[in-house]
Amino acid sequence: PQHPKLEIRRIETIGPKVGDELKISAVKAILIALGLVLLYITIRFQWRQGISAILALVHDVLVVVGMFSIFDKEFSLTVVAALLTVVGYSLNDTIVVFDRIRENQGKYRKKSFEETINLSITETLSRTLITSGTTLFVVLSLFLLGGEIIHDFAFALLVGVLIGTYSSIYVASPLAVFLTKLVPPGGTVLKSS
Repeated sequence: PQHPKLEIRRIETIGPKVGDELKISAVKAILIALGLVLLYITIRFQWRQGISAILALVHDVLVVVGMFSIFDKEFSLTVVAALLTVVGYSLNDTIVVFDRIRENQGKYRKKSFEETINLSITETLSRTLITSGTTLFVVLSLFLLGGEIIHDFAFALLVGVLIGTYSSIYVASPLAVFLTKLVPPGGTVLKSS
């Protein structure tokens, strides 16, 4: 039953070709973002930390996309925006930790790289948990109360903030340690026995 004062001006549908173009555009956007992140972190820190940050971000994106697949949720432009937001959020947490590592390397020159990373994570942990907790509160509110239109966006952010917090602490820094052991600064590549 149509209202007498309302008229339908146009109806649009998105076919499979547009859906494929959306997927390609989404992958391109994420790859460009990751490339720029690598460049930024390599300039600001070291290439080892840049690569470890990128791998942590790839981890975050894959987990969020995997959760969408597991729960059979639709992948849309809104979800792409959420993925890019997750990348930015996770990167911010990782940069805070890496910045503290760099600061502590200058202060505690006699500590090993592993000890410096452990100290740096410990020092930034409360900040990371408080920031993530407040963000999760807002995102959970969006997820529960935001309605159907914003549900997938909020779901992606909810999973992404949780995984991003995890990866900033437990993925990026250990990867930096691994890469530093594999290719020491000023050294040669270590061979595994």
